[in-house]
Amino acid sequence: MGLAIGLVGLPNVGKSTTFNALTKAQNAEAANYPFCTIEPNKAIVPVPDKRLAELAKIVNPQKIQYSTLDFVDIAGLVKGASKGEGLGNKFLSNIRETEVILQIVRCFEDENIIHTEGNIDPLRDVEIIEGELILADIEVLSNRIDRLKKQAKADKSAKASLEMAEELIEFLADGNLARNFANADSDIYRQLNNQVRFLTDKEIMYGANTDEDGLLEDNEYLKVLKEHAQKNNCELIKLCAKVEEELIGLEDEESQEFLTDLGVEESGLEQIIHKGFAKLGLMSYFTAGVKEVRAWTIKQNSTAPRAAAAIHNDFEKGFIRAEVIAYKDYIECGGEGKAKEAGKMRLEGKEYIVQDGDVMHFRFNL
Repeated sequence: MGLAIGLVGLPNVGKSTTFNALTKAQNAEAANYPFCTIEPNKAIVPVPDKRLAELAKIVNPQKIQYSTLDFVDIAGLVKGASKGEGLGNKFLSNIRETEVILQIVRCFEDENIIHTEGNIDPLRDVEIIEGELILADIEVLSNRIDRLKKQAKADKSAKASLEMAEELIEFLADGNLARNFANADSDIYRQLNNQVRFLTDKEIMYGANTDEDGLLEDNEYLKVLKEHAQKNNCELIKLCAKVEEELIGLEDEESQEFLTDLGVEESGLEQIIHKGFAKLGLMSYFTAGVKEVRAWTIKQNSTAPRAAAAIHNDFEKGFIRAEVIAYKDYIECGGEGKAKEAGKMRLEGKEYIVQDGDVMHFRFNL
């Protein structure tokens, strides 16, 4: 799965409904019973970017191509997942293959929608899921510690790793996430993480699924969840899965009018996409021509040759230089020709770090 965002949550919190709205298609069956999502549903979702429309006004291309983001809807989790309860083993293996966790948490009352724990309690729901992830990390780290103890008898470097691992396992046992470990920036920790791939080291975003009233004013459930998110340095995004479903199929203007009537500037799902894109360390640069205006997805801080490889590997191999116009300059000048006349086009070499929104052409030789 690679650079993907995994949607997780207890059964019946609105996870699959959110996924349906996110992909603008009913790809995940939403039903009022646990485990309606068994195999992980996968979707490639376009990243909304108003800059492409502005470029298209100038270039008048045949088509517009957006950057994309991979989402995976993972089966609902229950207590005991780390021990194989419910679909636990499947859940944990699927989530291990994603880079960011989007945890959908129910923050509204509705007597018509059952909750597997009997009542609404966002903090308890989060603690169930994160507790299972912590237990899974403790299990794999315990196995690693056993191996390190044997290695440490003859290898001094293994002894340092062992000491770090034993310190970390105590930290996890206290109910903490690995991402909050004091030595998480150390080389030894990174080496351990590369070997073990801690579930609780991943970036976490909370999708607070609320009702329409909750979009405008935080209810008590949202306040508690916000406090938890801040404590763990995690992103929290408010959304109403019901509203997001209603937005499916609406034209952009209708959708914006609908949100404005609710007192909301941007849908929760657009926020999830944009913030998820950033959490994955991704950004876009643009190419603009009569055939298409296109956003190309690259890692932040990519050099020009690496960015060129997003189009074709040969562009990186034969890279000579890049023609670059900043997005703002491109728009203000009214296109490439006028930007050149105004001296806003730059020729950049192999060391150039591409900036978000750069409009680029590459010169290469094979």
